[in-house]
Amino acid sequence: MKKKGVLIVDDATFVRNKLKKIVAKLDFVEVVGEATNGEEALKLYIDLKPELVIMDLVMPNRDGIQAIEDIVGFDKKANIVVVSAMGQESSIAEAIEKGAKEYIKKPFKDDEVFAIIDRLLK
Repeated sequence: MKKKGVLIVDDATFVRNKLKKIVAKLDFVEVVGEATNGEEALKLYIDLKPELVIMDLVMPNRDGIQAIEDIVGFDKKANIVVVSAMGQESSIAEAIEKGAKEYIKKPFKDDEVFAIIDRLLK
């Protein structure tokens, strides 16, 4: 069975690394790319066509909201999960409105991430 691709988008290396470790524990998905901002996210999405994007909202250059608009503009069926810190409720609502399917609040637990990946990709 071919593994499903995950693109991780966050400007913080430690967050990307934590998400990579979580994804690595699942046997049906693999990280196919990493981006540090919304601009890179769109380029990688077009090149890699991952089944899932896990994306931070607050990043330099193009933020998560802009990147969601770009990606959904390219692929209406994109599975995007937003990762955000507490206190960003209005941004989360906007992200969902623009096309994100789910959100995870930082600090996140492995089980939360597993459950969302499972729900969106199985």
